[in-house]
Amino acid sequence: MRRLGKPLHLTARGDLIIRVDFTPKIGSKVVTKDMKEVGQIFDILGPVKTPYVSVKPQVEPVIAEKLVDEVLYELVDEKKRRYSKRRK
Repeated sequence: MRRLGKPLHLTARGDLIIRVDFTPKIGSKVVTKDMKEVGQIFDILGPVKTPYVSVKPQVEPVIAEKLVDEVLYELVDEKKRRYSKRRK
């Protein structure tokens, strides 16, 4: 589990926008600290050094608005992560 950050706002389409310090994989699952699934990373926007991530929530828009003040995390598969480190 890697920390993504707090969502900045909810777009008109209902996506959450988060500013991150690293570039996550598109399609990764996004969860709360209680391991409740929020959605998936849909798009990566902005500059390479400090990109923004668009998360397509799988929850209702009313619940997604409440997530704006909560820290969200990327769910990382440890097997894939170990393999990618060895390969470099």
